[in-house]
Amino acid sequence: MKGKKILFVGDSISANMWQSLLCMVHAAVPQAKYSLQSAGNHSTYFLPEFGLSLVFSHNVYLVDLVKEDIGVVMKLDSIVNGDYSWKGYDVLIFNTWHWWVHSTSKGTNQPWDFIEFKGKIYKDMDRSVAFKGLTTWSKWVDSTINPSTTQVFFQGISPVHYNGREWNSSVSNTCRGEETPLTGTTYPGEMPPAVSIVKQVLQTMSKPVTLLDITMLSLLRKDGHLSTYNGQKGNDCNHWCLAGPPDIWNEIIYALLSNPKGVRKVDLDYDFF
Repeated sequence: MKGKKILFVGDSISANMWQSLLCMVHAAVPQAKYSLQSAGNHSTYFLPEFGLSLVFSHNVYLVDLVKEDIGVVMKLDSIVNGDYSWKGYDVLIFNTWHWWVHSTSKGTNQPWDFIEFKGKIYKDMDRSVAFKGLTTWSKWVDSTINPSTTQVFFQGISPVHYNGREWNSSVSNTCRGEETPLTGTTYPGEMPPAVSIVKQVLQTMSKPVTLLDITMLSLLRKDGHLSTYNGQKGNDCNHWCLAGPPDIWNEIIYALLSNPKGVRKVDLDYDFF
């Protein structure tokens, strides 16, 4: 990857993966000089010896959020931000979903006031329906990306572990205190609803996009979240410890980038434990 530019675009789960990769790269070349700079929504880790840039762009929905007279509008049909911030990279790794379920009615931070879809304004809508606005991103990739110069990945849906009944727990209703992963190759609870939507959208695309299908292997890691180790400070069963599952996600990305022709199909559910 000498001389290459890699861009992660997404929410805090994407940042989780980007930070993991920075740690792994630094551990591999601990004496190498580097710089780490942030400007606006972009953070860039640069290794001058290798000419390698690892960049994170914080963008929780991928589609545009626009401040208008009525308030902040999430425009499911618009992705203007991609035209001026996602071009010119050798590798793009996209991610979104974590913020789609945030709702003022549930007491979580929701950064928009209205949703716009096909010229109509909505106060709210079913979030799984809204998430199908991911087709706006897929159309942007199909119309903009040149596969001969840019590889595109979609970071699969990262699960949460707030309901202990999903893994038959009689001790805790969340990941707090969990210290061992689930055994076997299946998860007793349901898959996140966004998983099927992402796969459906990717199947309609004309340009090649590799799905980093990390949902099942991450579902089994109920022990990998922050609340396992942070005592009584919050209850975070969304984000992941480092080192932890995001390191495995990066190992898979590394395998695909290192040998794209030899790794056409990876059994992501089972092979990386």
